Amino acid sequence: MTDDDHTPREVATAADALADADASAAGCGIVTDGGTDTAAGADDVELDPWGSATVDDYRKLFEEFGIEEFDDVLPDVPHPHYLMRRGVIFGHREYDAVAEAMANDEPFAALSGFMPTGDPHIGHKLVFDELIWHQRQGGDAFGLIADLEAHAARGLSWDEIDEHARSYVLSLIALGFDPEAGTVYRQSDNREVQDLAFELGSKANFSELQALYGFDGETNVSHMQSTITQMADILYPQLVDGPKPTVVPVGPDQDPHLRLSRDLSERMRYFKVTEAFASFELGDDERQLVRAAFDALAAAPDEDDADDAEADDADDAEATADNADDGDEPVRCEAAAEWLETYEPPPELTDARRSAIEKLRAAGKEPLRPRVRFLDRNATDDAFEDLIGRVEGEKRVFEGHVDAFDLTREAAETLAREVELDHDGFGFRQPSSIYHRFMSGLTGGKMSSSIPASHISLLDDPEEGAAKVNAATTGGRSTAEEQRELGGKPDECPVYELYAYLLADDDDDLARRVYEECAGGDRLCGGCKEQAAELMREFLADHQEKREEAAELLEDLDIDFESDRRGTGGEH
Repeated sequence: MTDDDHTPREVATAADALADADASAAGCGIVTDGGTDTAAGADDVELDPWGSATVDDYRKLFEEFGIEEFDDVLPDVPHPHYLMRRGVIFGHREYDAVAEAMANDEPFAALSGFMPTGDPHIGHKLVFDELIWHQRQGGDAFGLIADLEAHAARGLSWDEIDEHARSYVLSLIALGFDPEAGTVYRQSDNREVQDLAFELGSKANFSELQALYGFDGETNVSHMQSTITQMADILYPQLVDGPKPTVVPVGPDQDPHLRLSRDLSERMRYFKVTEAFASFELGDDERQLVRAAFDALAAAPDEDDADDAEADDADDAEATADNADDGDEPVRCEAAAEWLETYEPPPELTDARRSAIEKLRAAGKEPLRPRVRFLDRNATDDAFEDLIGRVEGEKRVFEGHVDAFDLTREAAETLAREVELDHDGFGFRQPSSIYHRFMSGLTGGKMSSSIPASHISLLDDPEEGAAKVNAATTGGRSTAEEQRELGGKPDECPVYELYAYLLADDDDDLARRVYEECAGGDRLCGGCKEQAAELMREFLADHQEKREEAAELLEDLDIDFESDRRGTGGEH
């Protein structure tokens, strides 16, 4: 990859808790979370889609929720967006599937939703930009107006929702979304989404909603229903032209939605495809350990185990079939258990080792033999019979599953999805996600729509927007002399974040230069804010002019911005 395709990590987070120590020491990066201090209580990270949009320690998201570092997949992304290059997009779930589809010119989709509760602001622009970028990379782009959620969870009237929904769509188009190539819809008007939500609801229960979202006896039912509707939104792109990798760009507070949608997409499948080794089932961690034991013993078979093979008449038929091609004696479960007794796994696999050993010992002399297993989850009788007929090569059929010995895992996944789709199933792929950092408020602390001075609305008068920038808190020193001597603190500066997130746009050189000049003491806060204020003035003026042009396109969209619904709304 050339420098034109990907700017090196010297442009990425410098004093960020997720950046490498060397990158921080280099002093030339972009920090996007308002500094590195970890707030009290950050050891217990809670993600609330309707609560305060802050995360004190992004590292905990990797450790507690399984979000992966975006740096790991970044080299595989063709022409990455500047938010990716600068570390603003910091995490992902299975984005490698989307990156692979993008690189190979294969179908993929991107979807994100907007709850119309107020004017769109520069924080929303992050999501707009991510959606638009994916559309320009060839993806099917979906923008949804979460009006049912706004009504149920925020208690907004339908008149208020109509007004805000129109404004969100105007800004989305003004920033570059192509409404003719993409899809924009309201939850309340999309019958396919509502029908899918009904089906998904049959696979969810109150206990898990309570665990994920903190719902209790005071939570209104419509709020819970709107949550399942969001699951349908996330999977909706796969109803259009079939299953495909789909990415949902969000802030980390929305991760509970992504986790639930991934779970529900799997529960809806006709078949679950797993790797198996014997007649019994293994968990993911157990499977990893049994694979290690099998590989080790198959490479260096135990002579005693070969002698034992002759003594077990009950297993002779399967043992003969297992080794008909190469004449080798089988690896027995009890031998694998003995091997695991002496194996020291990583700490996180200690419990799995114990349970794997118990299962292997219970199986005794049963031979281990890798195979792919199709587990019947929701398949119709016809679909299950069709699957059996389509499995090529050696196979064994049981009441609730089919074991195939000549298929790769990838081929089995493809076959399972084909059979499901042929029998009126959905065949969903688990949705992917990418996560961006929250912007700091211009007045310090978090950005809040209830504190006008802390954020800039995309509808602010350009002069007002520039004035907010000039009045913003900075990461500067107490005096100009001290700043020239010690340098400023751009990694604690909301104004610098404006450059990194918005004002520098695709110009990594500008973002780097502002950072280095500030940190080196060559840039003072007054001049820096004047430059940022002018860039903000230009951006808002240009954006609002494009919003006026976009208004002409709204008539051609199949969206009703004058809802005839009635109701007083719920409350959160």
